[in-house]
Amino acid sequence: MISKEHIGRVFAAHTVQVEAGRLRFFAKAIGETDPVYTDVKAAQAAGYRDLPAPPTFLFCLEMEQDDPLAWLQTIGADLGRILHGEQSFNYYLPVCAGDSLRFETQISDIYDKKGGALEFVVRKTRVTNQHGEHVADLSGSVVQRNG
Repeated sequence: MISKEHIGRVFAAHTVQVEAGRLRFFAKAIGETDPVYTDVKAAQAAGYRDLPAPPTFLFCLEMEQDDPLAWLQTIGADLGRILHGEQSFNYYLPVCAGDSLRFETQISDIYDKKGGALEFVVRKTRVTNQHGEHVADLSGSVVQRNG
């Protein structure tokens, strides 16, 4: 069982650069055909300062750290029993190529269902840019299947 004492636990923040090439690659990988995501002139014509990040791109950047699963081991989760639960994004400001983003993550809840057969760990991540502006909140959960 994952201890509820981990609720509120904050993990080390990390900072990631948003690179235009990765934005283009991601847009292509998800089948995004709107030129605003691949052509700087189209992005600027749409009111962006540079290529914008597609809505789910921040999940990739959140995972961009030395050991993106270390937090699970820290709380005693069994990696062989973990499933991705859900993911949501709230944007407050556009994220564009050239930005430097800081990700600060905290466990906001731990609960179980089905008499403990399923344990849910909910993380909230606050994302700020190089100007200290709050650009997004990410929320995600993982599920541990217990025997």
